[in-house]
Formats: sequence, C-alpha cells, structure tokens
Amino acid sequence: MRALATVFLKELLENARDRRTLLSALIIGPLGGPLLFGTMVNLTLERGRERADQPLELSVAGRAAAPNLVAYLEREGARVRDFAGDGAAAAAAVRDKRARIVLVVPGDYGERFRAGEPARIEVYTDAADTSASTDRARTGALLRGYGAQVAMWRLEARGLSPLLAQPVVVDEVDVSTPAARALALLGMLSYFIVFATLMGGLYVSIDTTAGERERGSLEPLLTLPVPRRSIVLGKILAAAAYMALSLLLNVTAFAVVLRFVRLDTAGMALSLGAGTALAIFAVMLPFVLVGAALMAIVASFTRSYREAQSWLAAVMLVPTLPIMFASVFQVASRTGLMWVPSLGQHLLIQSLLRGEVPSALHVLLSAGSTLAIGVALTAIAARLYAREKILG
Repeated sequence: MRALATVFLKELLENARDRRTLLSALIIGPLGGPLLFGTMVNLTLERGRERADQPLELSVAGRAAAPNLVAYLEREGARVRDFAGDGAAAAAAVRDKRARIVLVVPGDYGERFRAGEPARIEVYTDAADTSASTDRARTGALLRGYGAQVAMWRLEARGLSPLLAQPVVVDEVDVSTPAARALALLGMLSYFIVFATLMGGLYVSIDTTAGERERGSLEPLLTLPVPRRSIVLGKILAAAAYMALSLLLNVTAFAVVLRFVRLDTAGMALSLGAGTALAIFAVMLPFVLVGAALMAIVASFTRSYREAQSWLAAVMLVPTLPIMFASVFQVASRTGLMWVPSLGQHLLIQSLLRGEVPSALHVLLSAGSTLAIGVALTAIAARLYAREKILG
C-alpha cells in the first residue's frame, strides 16, 4: 500500500506540472464541451424562434389562375411574390436557394376548381434544407386550411352540414413533460460527459506508461523491489483521479451553462440543479475505473508516446458507441441494459434529466457491473505489466 500511495502521489504531482495534461484534462475537455454544446443549442433555438416570428415568404407562379387562394394566403400573413417560370424553373430556384418554397398553379386550376374537381397545386421545396422545415410545415398547414374551408363552403351551398365531411375528430393529447421535450433536444448530453471524463485521463495514461517507456524510466521503476501490481494500480488510480476531477468540472460546467439556455421559450425545461448534477456525478463515478484501466491495457502494447496517443484516441470512441446507438434508436431504460458500462450510465442520466428518480435496482446494477468490469480490467493490466516482455 505504501508503494501504491507513493506511485499515485508521484503521478498526480508530475502530471499537475504538465501544462498539456492540465489543458486537456481540466480545461478543454470539461469546459469546452459544455460551452460548445450550450452555444449550439442556443443557436438552434434562436434560429427556430426567428423563423417562427418571420412572415412566411412564398413565391407563386400562375397566381392569376388562383386569386382566392392567393388572397387567403395573404390574409393569413404570408408574403406572396410572383414567380416567372414553370415547374423546372421552380425546382432550379429552390435547389439554388433563390427561393425557399415555390407554388406552381397549373393553367387548368380555375377550370377544375369551378367544376368541383380536385385542383392540383405543385409545391416545390428542398427536404434536405433543414432551415426551411418550419416554412414547409406552415405552407402545408395553410394549404390544408384553405382546402378545408372551400370544402365547407361547397357543402353549405348544397344544403349539407359541413360536419358530414368530418366523421372523426382527432384530439391529440401530448403527455410529454417540459423536461422530456428538452431531453429530445439535449439527448447527447451524456455523450459529452463520457467523452470529457475519458479526456481527463488520456494524457495521464499515456505519460505514465508509454511516456515513461520512451523516456527510459519505466524499466528502473518496474525493477524496484516492490510488487508491480502496486505500481500499476497506482498509475491507474492516478489516471482515474484526473478523470473524476474532469467529470466533476464537466457536470458543474453543464449545470452552469444550461442555466443560460432559453429552453422556456420553446416550452421546455431541464432539471439540472445542484442535486441532479451531484447525482449525475455519482452515477458516472464508477466508470472512471473502467476508462483508466482500459487505457492502461492499450498503452501496454505501445512503444512510444505518439503511438499510444493514436491508439488511445481511437479507443476513446469505444465507450461512446453504446450512447450513440441508444440515442439513434431511442432505447428505453431496461434492467438488461444496465450492466453495459457507459450505456447504463447514459440511461440513468436520461432519467435524472427528465426529473425522474431512477430505480434503485438499476443504479445498483449499473454501479456494480461497471465496478466489476473496472476491477477485472485493472487485474488484466496488472498481469500485462508483470510480464518481462514489458521491459523490452
């Protein structure tokens, strides 16, 4: 234990003097992610608000054939401007971003409308242009509203009740909470937390293994008359300590930054106060041993600082893959998934951000399995560093 404590304190102090380690572990990783994340969310919300507040801009070709439709659109607040050209010209204008939405009214629109037949209108949009999604939805709602209004007038002109055309009334009830709606936007929050945690121990893990081998100090250290497992465990715990500190700073930074994100303007709310932030830190804490031990194992096969940096940068993506999978496929929290490191933590963080109290079974299973895997990886790392080949 004395040798373990000595190595642990040595690595802590030596890496605390390294500006590169402090920059990556305590500034770029834990603070850069929340600032970038908060800025992106604010810009997304601001752009959505601006598009919703601005009048709908519509280009209409052949407006003379549908004067009542154009008048209806203008009464509803749309700004209609004439467009010269046919469907091909409209498609080119939308594709080249010269117009967001173009309505093309065919020449036989008036004749079919007067005959009571379905009158066709061509709406040219670019589905790949996400900035125009709000305008597309508003245009579709306006056209459906005009069609419903005309249908009611036609039924009334024939002495029929407009209710005949509405046999079913659909009332859509949204049961989502403001926190759940916010989570749909902030679903990748746990990805940033896991990544910042791993970044906290990246350079510490490299320096304490491949770095010492490259400097020629690893062989003298491992030949000291103390158990190698104590030396290896001290190095892993030092990396884990930096990861835990990076995790604490990252969660704290998120709690501060998200206070300045105007989620309320979009009908959202996020529960990330001091209590929730502390709970997220406790949920993620067992993961630091997994990350530190995994990096020590991979670094044991490298021979230089640069080689270790390349391999560990790739290995950092492995724990984030389950989170990306869960986010894409909207995986729900289940007992059978809690044993997977990073995935179990991700699902628990989602529950906490929704303002829910996670199941005690889920918390215990996630923490227990993650710690067990971390201990197993630590034991593997100790066996790898016990080989004489490690000195070669």
